[in-house]
Amino acid sequence: MHLLRWILAPLAPLYGGIVAARNRAFDRHPERAARVDVPVVSIGNLTTGGTGKTPVTLHLAETLEAEGLIASVVSRGYGGRRDLDPMEVGPGSDPAQTGDEPLMMARRLGPGRVVVGRRRHHAALRALALSPRPDLLIMDDGFQHRGLHRDLDLLLLDGVRRWGNGRMLPLGDLREPAASAARASCLVVTRGARADRDAILAWWARFGSGGPVFWVDFAITALRRLDTGARIPLPLGAPGPLFAFCALGHPEAFFADLLVAGAPWTGSRAFRDHQALGPRLGALEAEARAAGAGGLVCTEKDAVKLDPARATGLPIWIAEQRVTGAEPLEAWVLERLRGSSGSPGASSGTRPR
Repeated sequence: MHLLRWILAPLAPLYGGIVAARNRAFDRHPERAARVDVPVVSIGNLTTGGTGKTPVTLHLAETLEAEGLIASVVSRGYGGRRDLDPMEVGPGSDPAQTGDEPLMMARRLGPGRVVVGRRRHHAALRALALSPRPDLLIMDDGFQHRGLHRDLDLLLLDGVRRWGNGRMLPLGDLREPAASAARASCLVVTRGARADRDAILAWWARFGSGGPVFWVDFAITALRRLDTGARIPLPLGAPGPLFAFCALGHPEAFFADLLVAGAPWTGSRAFRDHQALGPRLGALEAEARAAGAGGLVCTEKDAVKLDPARATGLPIWIAEQRVTGAEPLEAWVLERLRGSSGSPGASSGTRPR
């Protein structure tokens, strides 16, 4: 990957120029962003993959539901190849069509709550036509998708990896310049317990919007068997050493989180983000047995691509991950959505103050 980035280095100015021109166009003509008649909350980042957008999206949707608000998710459905677009994602949908992350969210949120589409405005309209009609929409990975107006822009930053080497693609991990952080309503630092807070606050003071900074973390709280659904709470009762595997943007974080949760592993294998893993189960089991593992463990995102009926001889455990420390962020989002009228629907496409 390092060599490939340098081979593609001459394209960096071209990519940066295209991004800058597109942002200028939306800055000068904000009316180009399509609007819907419910509030839209965007969750996104400046860097490529691995900041925890999907867990935060799920957590926020579930938190708002507990407050009596129905939040539906619109996503691009990265990696899905579908004939119908936009498409409603149900718990039994095919991940090859919807993408793995939308299917994971649909299994947590239930039917009619997740829609994928290449154009988020069309996906939003489809979500609003479903029953029950949502009170608001959450746009997963939406920071760069400026074609749909958002009422709140939550910018996520990995507290450990931060902004990488500070360079734009393909030489670095930035999708757009750091100065774009000025569009964000707030900064949400994930894996905040391990973050260099002073460095991040200085970065936000230089490039950010002046909005609040929130610090959240991820914790693996239980293991669930793929075939039976049996759950083991953590940190007690981990089923001996396991073999960890995943297809994530930041696999090292998953492996570290397992150890923190008290689920030791004796070997690991990482694949490219969103890669199909079913055909590799046989090789993974052989590698796990050679490492002396008594089972395998993966993320919920990876598990949706696995067929329990075609599992290996070794048990496969799914690591259940939850967001922690998000209470200040939750309260702030609710306050902004409800505004002075007490109803999220009253904002009707205007930015809450």
